[in-house]
Amino acid sequence: MSYRHGVYTREVPTSLLPPVRVEVSLPVVVSVAPVQTLPPAVERPVNKPVLIYTLEEGAAAFGSLPDGADKSDYPILQALEIYLSRYRMAPICVINVFDPAKHVDEQDQPDVSKVTAADIIGGIDAVTGSRKGLELVNEVFPRFRIIPGQIIAPGFSDDPAVALAIGAKCANISGHFNCIGIADIPSDVAYTEAAAWVQDNNLTDKNLTIFFGRPVFNLEEEFGSIHWAGITAQRDSENENIPYWSPSNKRMLANGMAHGGKELMLDPLQAASLNGNGIVTGLSFVGGMVGWGNRTAAYPGVTDVKDTFIPIRRMFNFVGNTLALTAWQLVDRPLNRRLAGTVCDTFNVWLNGLARREFILGGRCEFLGLENPTTDVMDGIARFHVFMTPPSPGRELEFIQEYDPNYIATLFAA
Repeated sequence: MSYRHGVYTREVPTSLLPPVRVEVSLPVVVSVAPVQTLPPAVERPVNKPVLIYTLEEGAAAFGSLPDGADKSDYPILQALEIYLSRYRMAPICVINVFDPAKHVDEQDQPDVSKVTAADIIGGIDAVTGSRKGLELVNEVFPRFRIIPGQIIAPGFSDDPAVALAIGAKCANISGHFNCIGIADIPSDVAYTEAAAWVQDNNLTDKNLTIFFGRPVFNLEEEFGSIHWAGITAQRDSENENIPYWSPSNKRMLANGMAHGGKELMLDPLQAASLNGNGIVTGLSFVGGMVGWGNRTAAYPGVTDVKDTFIPIRRMFNFVGNTLALTAWQLVDRPLNRRLAGTVCDTFNVWLNGLARREFILGGRCEFLGLENPTTDVMDGIARFHVFMTPPSPGRELEFIQEYDPNYIATLFAA
């Protein structure tokens, strides 16, 4: 070091880091769109994630409903209309798997009915490494820097294989993130058979929500998974994008419910029976048509509240995703007391803020010696233990009434 004479300054890293803001509601829709209606000079997005903010962008990217076709034939159009226009939420990430050059009829004309569950599930090409279908969820964050919040496949998620794949894809997204998925129960599964159908098909993933019935709007049946994604995003937007409040009992923008082509009018006891088997639905009782249910598909086989209550499961996903993104900037710094202190101080301040605003009841981050053996620390591995308690949804409010004869004395009060 050269000879110095005078006053000098230097800087050290700030001991507290602002947490990275995490998107919690972004729906990733894997389904089919009428891309064959796009002008020849326009790229037809097939197996490519596209981020859409407006209906106009959606029409420009994915085409319009062909003459004689039904909206249910192209669920991506339905998802764009319901989520962007009716629920007024944005953005939405869309992955179309319909390839007009591949999915054709005997006359070599584009035929969307040729798209199968295998196209939705997708995979990774062993030669090129390119992804298709649900595997493209892993590309959403690298492309757009937004973490997927919800995964739906309207029109196909009533296939058990697709529903299973959605649940699996919600975990370890891009190797680091987690979200929830929403699947629909087939229209030919009766109300009394719904719980057995879920169990028989092993749809018990903690990140999966199962919807029974079809919301009806202007006499047209729509996919419940789209509506549940919409009310979830609306609920989050009303609460600083903190997913601590259940989407249950949130107004669903539909005129009614149907199932199997017939009107569905569940009473609260029937809806509660579905909820008790890890199934959500729509209920018209008090306050109009609302989404109804707090349980993930893991319930009742699993009773751990972090895995069975939808808002608590989403809070754990949200906190975990925030920890990952915020602490990423600290990776490869020297593993010393300053690093441990920065991590704990940063997240304790953040968790305390969540608690003060009652998004959680309490939380803390600790660096515990028992969880960090010497050999792991030598190998550059540090474990931080985060304790937290999101509030459970008040699913049952009970009032106890009692006749009190002591009040008869008020008849003789002066």
